[in-house]
Amino acid sequence: MAMTLKVYEVTREGLTRIVRQETEVVPLAQPEASHRLPACECPQCKAPAR
Repeated sequence: MAMTLKVYEVTREGLTRIVRQETEVVPLAQPEASHRLPACECPQCKAPAR
């Protein structure tokens, strides 16, 4: 399965320009460790499961 990606830049005034033209990309099956977000550390997520 492929995805299409197009990158835009929008100024505060609302002007839009294309930074990168539309291109087809293939999603990774498993993201690299360096691309993963850290675990959430908020009190709700850190609370033990009931």
